[in-house]
Amino acid sequence: MNLLHDVNLGDKAPYEFNVVIENVKGSSNKIEYDRKTGVFKLDRVLYSAVYWPFDYGFAPQTWHEDEDPLDVVVLTTHPTFPGCIVKVRPIALIVMEDEAGIDDKIVAVPVKDPRFNHIIDYKDIPEHVRREIQEFFETYKRLEPGKWVKFKEWKNLQEAIKTIEKAIKTYKEKFESK
Repeated sequence: MNLLHDVNLGDKAPYEFNVVIENVKGSSNKIEYDRKTGVFKLDRVLYSAVYWPFDYGFAPQTWHEDEDPLDVVVLTTHPTFPGCIVKVRPIALIVMEDEAGIDDKIVAVPVKDPRFNHIIDYKDIPEHVRREIQEFFETYKRLEPGKWVKFKEWKNLQEAIKTIEKAIKTYKEKFESK
């Protein structure tokens, strides 16, 4: 099974969709799903003295401008595990750039966790948590030679929806038209 192609994004996408978790809250490991072999691999241990303050993965059956599936930050109360499929609801878009170019992220919350029912847009996330997310992304590559991240801005739910819709369309053009 290929998790990018064989896991359904979901019938309610872009308003609710599945995410394949790669990195878990509290870990300093950078895990990546290898689309060719279908396994999760340790890409590296983060060089900086930081840990993931959220779960992090990708939306299956999407393709973003960075030539990868759409990245998703999943705010969770507890870590899940690599390979876990989490149904989420988007709340924001983070506009970022790194040494390779555009590196935007969707921010989402689990549909099945009532602790996040009140969070509709990024402004509903406590300000300190937003600052932690920004600090993580600005810091986690800092000690790696030749790598950097520029956190540009938070964008609202509507911008997140547009980005998801575009990534779904791009995936279909790239993989389903062949």
